[in-house]
Amino acid sequence: MSNVKELVEDLTKMIGEGKMLEAFEKYYADNVVMQENETTPRVGKDVNREYEKAFVSGIVEVHGSKIIGVATGDDYATVESFMDVTHKDWGRIARTQVSVQKWENGKIVNEKFYYDTK
Repeated sequence: MSNVKELVEDLTKMIGEGKMLEAFEKYYADNVVMQENETTPRVGKDVNREYEKAFVSGIVEVHGSKIIGVATGDDYATVESFMDVTHKDWGRIARTQVSVQKWENGKIVNEKFYYDTK
């Protein structure tokens, strides 16, 4: 089995290539819990898939994105990234965010995103 560092490297590579939905299918567990800051967590792969699809399908233009840094432990990863996109529903979003991921058996079971909403 691959270690978390290798899994995260492949995940971020796929996202960087614009394969966000493919990466979601490959690396997220059926029981995944995802949360944006302190909002109500989204539970389950089906619910989160719809959220991801809505985000990706709404992107009108990508102005830039990059991975700033990655830190990994036995079952955890932290990914700091920057994105600058125009979304049809939310307008232009340019932000740095931190994602904290808990991995089990090669899949993300919990992911929380931290970012400034100002």
